[in-house]
Amino acid sequence: MSNKTITVKFSFVIFLTLLCGIFSGCHFISSSRPASANRSDKNVSADYEKPEIVGTIKSVEITESSGLAASKCQENVFWTHNDSGDGAFIFALDAAGENLGVWAVKNAKNRDWEDLATIKNADGECFLYIGDIGDNKRKRSEITVYSVKEPTVSEADKTSSRKNPSNTDSADAIKIEYPDSRYDAETLIVHPQARDIYILTKRLQDAATVYKLSKNYSLSKTNRLEKITDFTVPSIPFGFLTGGSISPDGKRVIISDYLAAYEIVLPDAAKNFDDIWREKPLKVELGEREQGEAVCYAANGDSIYATSEGKNSPVIKMRKR
Repeated sequence: MSNKTITVKFSFVIFLTLLCGIFSGCHFISSSRPASANRSDKNVSADYEKPEIVGTIKSVEITESSGLAASKCQENVFWTHNDSGDGAFIFALDAAGENLGVWAVKNAKNRDWEDLATIKNADGECFLYIGDIGDNKRKRSEITVYSVKEPTVSEADKTSSRKNPSNTDSADAIKIEYPDSRYDAETLIVHPQARDIYILTKRLQDAATVYKLSKNYSLSKTNRLEKITDFTVPSIPFGFLTGGSISPDGKRVIISDYLAAYEIVLPDAAKNFDDIWREKPLKVELGEREQGEAVCYAANGDSIYATSEGKNSPVIKMRKR
C-alpha cells in the first residue's frame, strides 16, 4: 500500500477509534501502553516479555518492510521485501538488522507485494512464499503467490544491491482468485507441515475473512480459494490486518495490524489446524512502530519479531516467557 493511502486510511482509523471511545465505550489498548499494565487484561497475552529493540534495518534500500519471515535453513537469517512500487526484490538481514544481500526473484513481478512466509520441506529444502496480494482499489480479478527456493546467503552477497542483485531460482507463480468478491489483503501464512496457503483479507469496517488454498494447487490454471471463516482481533478496526505468521510447530498464529499483534493458539485436543480460527486472539505488545505491517516467529518459535515501514526501522523482538 502506498504511503499516501496509508496516511489517509490510518488517520481515518484514529478518527474511528476516538469516536468509538467517546460515544460507545469501546475498549481500545494503545500500543504504547506499558506491558505491565496489560497483564491483567483478558485481551492481552501473558506469554511474552515486553518488546525490545534488538537492532535497526541498515539497508537504505529497505524503505517499506511489508513482510518478514525467518529462514528455517540458515541461522539468524530473515527475509523481507518492500511494498508496491519496488521491483521483484527480496532482502536478507540478520536479527540486528544488518544487511545480508539483495536478490532479484526470477519470473516474478511486484505489483503489490504485502507479505511472505518460509517453509522447510521433508527433504530439508527451504522455500519462500511471496504474497502479491494487495489490491487497494479491489480491481484485481486474480492475485499471485510466488514460491521460490530460498537462496543461500554468502559473504559475497553483502555487496549486492537492487542495481546489482544476486538472483534466485525461477519462481513458481501460483495464480489465485477469491470465490465471492475482490479484496485487499496483506496477510499471507503458509502451514509449515501441510503447506496449505492462507490469505486473510484487510477490512476497515468489517471482519477480515480467512481463505485457504490447499497444497495440491495448480501452476497451470487459476486456483479458487476456499472461505474458512470470518476473523476479528480485539482492536479498532477489528479486521484491519497487515501481516502474519505460523509458528514452526504449526500450533500458533500471530497476526499484526498497525498498532499491535494478536496470537491464537491451537488447542491440544484439536484434530484440524483450521480449528485455530475459532480461538480467541490475545494481544501481544509490539511497542512503538511507525507503520507496522510485518511480523513473524523466530525459526525455533521462541520469539516474535516485527519491523515497520520507513527507512532504518527498528527490529523488535518479543521473547516467549
